[in-house]
Amino acid sequence: MRLLLLPLLLSAVVGAATTDPQLTIKTTSGTYTGLIDESLFPNVRQFRSIPYAQPPLGRRRWLPPVAVTPSARHSFAYRFPPSCPQYMSKNLTVWTTNITDFAIRLYGQSFTAGAMAQASSEDCLYLAIWTPVKASVSAPEDRKLPVALFLPGGDFVGGGVDVPYQQPAPWVERTKSHIVVTANYRLNIGGFPWAAGLETQNVGILDARMALEWVYANIASFGGDPERIMLWGQSAGGVAVDMVAHAFPEEPLAASLFMMSGTAMVNISAADPKHSNFTFVAKNLGCDFPTDSQSELECMRQVPMSLIQNFIGQYKDNATRPTMTFKPAPDEKIVFFNYTTRDLEGKLPSIPALVSTTSNEVATLSRYPLTNITDGPYQPTVDSGTVSIFVCLASNTTVLRGKRKLTTYRYEYAGNFSSITPLGWMGAYHAADIPPIFGTYQVPTPGRVKVMVDSVTSFERKVAETLQDHVLAFMQDPEDGLRNRGWPAHDDGGGRNLLRFGAGNTVQRQVSAAEVDDACVKGTKWNPSPS
Repeated sequence: MRLLLLPLLLSAVVGAATTDPQLTIKTTSGTYTGLIDESLFPNVRQFRSIPYAQPPLGRRRWLPPVAVTPSARHSFAYRFPPSCPQYMSKNLTVWTTNITDFAIRLYGQSFTAGAMAQASSEDCLYLAIWTPVKASVSAPEDRKLPVALFLPGGDFVGGGVDVPYQQPAPWVERTKSHIVVTANYRLNIGGFPWAAGLETQNVGILDARMALEWVYANIASFGGDPERIMLWGQSAGGVAVDMVAHAFPEEPLAASLFMMSGTAMVNISAADPKHSNFTFVAKNLGCDFPTDSQSELECMRQVPMSLIQNFIGQYKDNATRPTMTFKPAPDEKIVFFNYTTRDLEGKLPSIPALVSTTSNEVATLSRYPLTNITDGPYQPTVDSGTVSIFVCLASNTTVLRGKRKLTTYRYEYAGNFSSITPLGWMGAYHAADIPPIFGTYQVPTPGRVKVMVDSVTSFERKVAETLQDHVLAFMQDPEDGLRNRGWPAHDDGGGRNLLRFGAGNTVQRQVSAAEVDDACVKGTKWNPSPS
């Protein structure tokens, strides 16, 4: 791979940089020079690592994010940033054996290391930007490009910017009409500690909000339109998107929401009022202060994060009881216990949303079928989980938004393509619609053998490009962009509209949402492979 780095002149006096303005951009975080991958994506500028908040290190560990102090410092944004601290389970899953391009890049470490990822670090509050080469910084406001800010999934314990399948250069190269930003946010105990000595617990959600604030303040310098930001996430990222939106309903900053296989309607854990999980970890790591929460917290801030992550991860790997989790929990300030009530009371942003699911979500979230790789997990159990965990939350979100007369579009992805589905029983699994939209379905990412890339069909390409074009239309005009492409909103015409992609031999088909939602609402039999 050959990278084109436009000529750069460094000032010996102040250390600033001057070069083609296409690749060197001044932001509130500093000045950054990006790159162009001339061999693969010659029409895409990539700024792979820009901080949006101060490093949450030392005494800042577990505190809300703080904006980067404005600086004249110049940096080269060539490498992707470290992901936020996360543990690589020793237990086999489809994600760590068959579809590793959905995981963060590990640079030689095993995906089943049974240890904290060596490519992760507490200094992780960075984002990456992909923008067309010809996106003009000086363009008038009506010529600025729409922007997608993507929050990665990973069950709030994994994921990040440096994920092969989630790097959108192929999509931006194809359209040259939009900008995509991906942001890290703190995970697991790093983002959701529930420690007695803290006033604020759900700092991972606040990270996501600060990333949005940074994009809103700076994206015009990259040729983007701050008034057309689509806040987008998949799985836990979709949940985070919805939580961020609900936490700031009067000042959403985003013009639209795109929630893939995850909304705030998911059954989140109740808060830990006694802070027992954090205290249990602290005690086992030498910070035993049963009656002094501040001393406990200060002691834990001195423990290397790798020791903390390894203790929690190995506890889970060994199936120790009782279970212990660190995820968003209701504090009634950032995360709320009853989103149904909040929606009915109008405490949600009045902006359009796109809500999606896949037809076989839980296939890859089930126990790894080590003794039956050919047939996969028990399908009735997969179907039950797909409906209860994903279909119901999408249906409930849509219904409640409808009661507030908010424009909502729905789709179901049903594609089953060998290029991204190495085991046939996986079907349209959880996250299967990520590679088509990002365009990485036809890129030789690290975990794929060449035959998988070569197996991409014209039909698969048509499905992917149709999905891409629809999402772009939604970004460009959240209210009517999809209607103008023949995709009615859920309640248009008094019906229950849904678009299904990739089923059988059909690129897209408009169906009644009842074909999906009735499995939740009425208990009808679920179809994981609609035709």
